[in-house]
Amino acid sequence: MIEKATFGAGCFWGVQEEFDKLDGVIKTVVGYSGGNIKNPTYKIVCSGNTGHAEVLQVEFDNEKISYEELLRKFWNIHNPTTPNRQGPDIGSQYRSIILTHNKQQEEIALREKEFLEKSKKFNSKIVTEIVTIEAFFEAEDYHQKYYKKNKWF
Repeated sequence: MIEKATFGAGCFWGVQEEFDKLDGVIKTVVGYSGGNIKNPTYKIVCSGNTGHAEVLQVEFDNEKISYEELLRKFWNIHNPTTPNRQGPDIGSQYRSIILTHNKQQEEIALREKEFLEKSKKFNSKIVTEIVTIEAFFEAEDYHQKYYKKNKWF
């Protein structure tokens, strides 16, 4: 069965590149979510005033890859303990966020976050937001598959 999952883990270019490598991922699209205006643009989101995060929406076949496996990738490709920052990228648009599409995803994400907290894998508190997705706005075309389009990376 095809499902959707949405994650924010810093700059969406690298997040897309990582999830595209997974068997069972059918499609990925970068965009904006978690904010307070409709149809945001990259320029507006970068102002830090919209509340949106750069996110990746993943379509996946849950018979080939589970939501839990997607979450493991999510936790391993970024630092979920740094508020509003991933590496050199600073701002609320780069925050760690899981946008759930149903109650089951919410329960799994909360359970996984709690497990990681207790495991002490990270030296600091996990600040990842877990919220229900309200809207997803596809980013401009030049952001889609950015690393594949720009081989010099």
